[in-house]
Amino acid sequence: MIKPLNDNVLVKKEVIENKTASGIILSAKENTDDNIGVVIAVGDGKLVDGKKVPMTVKVNDKVIFDKYAGNEIEYQGEKYLLISESKIYAVID
Repeated sequence: MIKPLNDNVLVKKEVIENKTASGIILSAKENTDDNIGVVIAVGDGKLVDGKKVPMTVKVNDKVIFDKYAGNEIEYQGEKYLLISESKIYAVID
C-alpha cells in the first residue's frame, strides 16, 4: 500500500452510478464536478517551527478537495490522488 509522507493525503475519488428506478445502471462516471473522495491513507503531519503538526483528516473521511489539487497516481490498477492536506477544504459527515 502507499504511505503518504509529511502532510500528504491519499484520496480515492468517489464514483457516482446513474441508476434507473428499477436498478439498471446507465453509466458510471468519476465525480469530478464535486471533487469528493474518501481518504485512504494519511502522512504523519508536517514540521512547523520544529514541532510536528498532526493531521486533521483520517482514513475513511469523506472529503471535498481543490479541483486542481494533487497528483494522480495509479497503483495496482487503482487510481488515486496524492493531495496536500491544505488542499482539502472540508470533511463530510
